[in-house]
Amino acid sequence: MEEPRQSNHASTARRLLLPVAIVLAALIAYRFVWRGGRQPLVVYCAHDSVYAEKVLRDFEERTGIPLSVKFDTEATKSLGLVELLIREKDRPRCDVFWNNELLGTLDLKEDGVLLPYEGPGFERIPPGFKDPDGCWAGFGARLRVYIVNTDALAPTKEAVEKALEGDLSRVAMAKPLYGTTLTHYSVLWDLWGQEKLEAWHEDWRARGVREVTGNAQVKDLVAEGVCDLGLTDTDDFFLAKDAGKPVAAVPVRVADGSTICIPNTACIINGTRRAEDARRLVDYLLSAECELALAESKSRQVPLGPVEEGVLPEDVRTLKEWAEAGVSLNSLLPARTACLAWLKRDYLE
Repeated sequence: MEEPRQSNHASTARRLLLPVAIVLAALIAYRFVWRGGRQPLVVYCAHDSVYAEKVLRDFEERTGIPLSVKFDTEATKSLGLVELLIREKDRPRCDVFWNNELLGTLDLKEDGVLLPYEGPGFERIPPGFKDPDGCWAGFGARLRVYIVNTDALAPTKEAVEKALEGDLSRVAMAKPLYGTTLTHYSVLWDLWGQEKLEAWHEDWRARGVREVTGNAQVKDLVAEGVCDLGLTDTDDFFLAKDAGKPVAAVPVRVADGSTICIPNTACIINGTRRAEDARRLVDYLLSAECELALAESKSRQVPLGPVEEGVLPEDVRTLKEWAEAGVSLNSLLPARTACLAWLKRDYLE
């Protein structure tokens, strides 16, 4: 008499499992049939998701190519993804890397992580902002600036220089291990050499500079009046300006008057199994349409290729003038490598 009951239980279980199987089948159909049967193109993106997400989703809608996007954290921006790509070199998971700076991309090229591609997007970018071997190209640049609280300081070069002469407890900067602050330090290493940069760095610390985890924190401290001055990027500055905070930006300039202009970079990962889709995404990122979208976004990024100047926001026109005086970053890989090794010893050991 027990056996029929077991059979009934098994029959009931099969009836209950049938709807689950139907749902799973539907999900599989949705992913592989409705979306064209394509596996997602894997994108690692170091640019802020608040700006990059719309660009990437617009690409999906236009092309039907699904994307799986991995963003990085503010604290380890760009460096974390660069190191991950190097670790994954022999078994790559990523197809396209959207970096928010250049020097980490140079490191990836040196390690053989990048696949050359010179498509129509590459062709429209000026030589100073792309790799002669076709491994990467720049687009949508930011600049290093001093963000000034105008309730405390005049937004002038002279006022900034005077504020940096004494106590720095009301001056903020991000730790230079990551992102554009690392690029900034690499520029100084290249121009000054190790000894002078280390002395400058220790002097700022001795005079009480506030070191925080990222540029966004620098922006917040200055915007709220906790600090009078900080080192950050133009995209973070504009967030404070748009929020109605009493802030202004003064470009960071090195000894010869050059600014520090830092492009995003787009590149394809060597070993991708989706080369055609990867090329289409890179061409889109390097297009005039994409550069204009980034210029019109809240980040106000500077187009590097030709665009219709009349449609650029006024803020971006000013930045474009600053960007034209940008110091060359293309040969800074040795400086970055040496500078980062020193910084890791200083901060992490």
